[in-house]
Amino acid sequence: MKFQHEPGRYFLKENDKTLAEISYTTINDGQTYAINSTIVDPSLRGQGVAAQLVDAVVDEAREKHMTVHPVCSYARQAFYRNPDNYQEIEYKP
Repeated sequence: MKFQHEPGRYFLKENDKTLAEISYTTINDGQTYAINSTIVDPSLRGQGVAAQLVDAVVDEAREKHMTVHPVCSYARQAFYRNPDNYQEIEYKP
């Protein structure tokens, strides 16, 4: 899925309606992205869209040699359930 991007969020819009969005901020003196919110419209649930959004932020962080702090409940669960994918990039205070 191809998401739009602007600083602090990846999102999917259709007909001026946001169908999926992940928002993140920079913490830890600019070394870490904190994922604050992941929202997916009910029409897209169960299709792996939220996981793709998390991966978009993680991929960006990897490119910039940053870490990721999963704050929202979905991102925390994704990191917990997939330690092989996220362990090396997870921010550990």
